[in-house]
Parts: sequence; structure tokens; C-alpha cells
Amino acid sequence: MSEDAERDEAARKLFAGACDFVAGAASLDAIPKDTLPEFAFVGRSNVGKSSLVNALTGRNALARVSQTPGRTRQINFFNLGGLCLLVDLPGYGYAKVPIPLKLHWQQHLEAYLSSRESLAGVVLLMDIRHPLTDFDRLMLDWAQASRLPIHVLLTKADKLAYGAAKNALLKVRKEILAGWGDVATLQLFSAPKRQGVEEAQLVLAGWLGLLEDGEEEEASGVEG
Repeated sequence: MSEDAERDEAARKLFAGACDFVAGAASLDAIPKDTLPEFAFVGRSNVGKSSLVNALTGRNALARVSQTPGRTRQINFFNLGGLCLLVDLPGYGYAKVPIPLKLHWQQHLEAYLSSRESLAGVVLLMDIRHPLTDFDRLMLDWAQASRLPIHVLLTKADKLAYGAAKNALLKVRKEILAGWGDVATLQLFSAPKRQGVEEAQLVLAGWLGLLEDGEEEEASGVEG
């Protein structure tokens, strides 16, 4: 088996196994104890975090996908084969959410990110049509200060023509490399088209140490 095939097989096995919903926590007191490495999925409301969980695991209904932005109001934990937890964080910043609830979510999110010792990496989702918002930059700065790897998915890539999507990727990549290249990597992603699913799986497998060093560097490079 070639090195590429072995790398792909390691990532495939990780996501082909059991993946079970563990808990939905509305407060830090309700979250599971730190026992496994955790990878948090974070981004603005309606950017596709639940769709990402489903696409990575190949289970269409594992994480609830709502048509109403701002509907997710808790931190959802999914156990991936007993090796790690995938953590779907509440969407951030949806304008129509009442201000008191928005502030509650913001405090909830910040408390989790700052206190969770088992957090091993962050996947930051950005809508390719509206990348690098103030919140996105804040998350990139936080990851850099915390020395945590952060992988950026430019989601909804299917909403743009191929050339426009590539141009958007190149533009964002230039800024990511200039400001956060020591901790951040980047790729295109589309859940409906399953574009970029394998690349994202490889990044997470690399963070878990399931790939050889050279393979991990290749998997977590900036796509484009």
C-alpha cells in the first residue's frame, strides 16, 4: 500500500467507526469530564457546523441541522470511536437572537474555550462569501495566543463558481498565512457536495497522531 493510501486509510478508519452523541450542555457545569482530546467546531450561526459533523462521520442525522440560524443553544459532544470528542459549539453572532441570549452564548463559548484542558484543536468555519469577520479574527488570535492548532474551512464553496471559490481561497490564504500561519491551515469545504471532507478528516487524524509526521504536515497544509 502506498504512503498516500495508508494515510487515507488511517483517516477513513477513524471516521468509519462508531460516533455517538454524548451530551448537550447548556452550561459549563453540565459538560462531560475531561477524558479525551477534544476538537471544537466554531463559527457564526448558519455557517454549517452541524453539517460538518454529519459529513465527517457519514451520518446524515447525527447532528441536528436547523434551517433557523441561532437555533443551537448548547454545546454538543460526540464521541468518535473512543479516541476523541467532536464538540459542536453554539453559533455566534446571529443578529435576530435576543441580546441577553446572545450575551449568554458568548460567555458560554468563551468560558469553554478558556477553561477546557482537553481541547486539542479548533476547526473554524467561515462562510466563503463572508470570510474573516471580526469574530473569525478573534478566534484566530485566540488560537495563536493559546498555541492551539486551528484549521479553517471556507464552507458553502458550492455557492460560488469554481473560479470564484478558488480566488476567494487564495485571498483568504494570503491573509491567514501573513497573520496566523504558524497555527492556522485552510481549505475549501462543501457539505452537500462532500468537497473537502477527506482533507478535513486527515487534519483531525493528524492532530490525533494517527499519521506519520510527514503525512501530517501534508494533510494540514493550506489547500490551493
